[in-house]
Amino acid sequence: MTDKRWMERALELAQEAYDDGEVPVGAVVVRKGEIVGEGRNRREKGKNALYHAELEAIDSACRRLGGWRLWECELYVTLEPCPMCAGAIVNARIPQVYFGAYDKKNGCCGSVADILSLPLAFHPAYEGGIMEEECSRILSDFFKRLR
Repeated sequence: MTDKRWMERALELAQEAYDDGEVPVGAVVVRKGEIVGEGRNRREKGKNALYHAELEAIDSACRRLGGWRLWECELYVTLEPCPMCAGAIVNARIPQVYFGAYDKKNGCCGSVADILSLPLAFHPAYEGGIMEEECSRILSDFFKRLR
């Protein structure tokens, strides 16, 4: 079951990315009602293709919990995960993913591909469209500002 407050925190992280000139994506990993990992997009400033919000949040959660299996966790992210992040979700064994905006160009939770449903060893459940309007708006505002 989704909890709006976790997506609200992910949106706060997306706003931090926006304010820093990054594509506004934020993510949180939650375990038993507590945030155990947070991340936001940092690719431009970090000059690194791996600096996605989901990867930062997963890394933070693994460090905090002392292991790579996040089987008791949920991930909340403001944008549908890309192929790389979807792969990380599968590999981290995160059983439930909630995302806000759909990504019609790179989304891999049903929009372009569905990596989480491939016949792999682990199959996370996911739900999109959580606070979709707010998550889409911050992205639209960011790209309008660039033009």
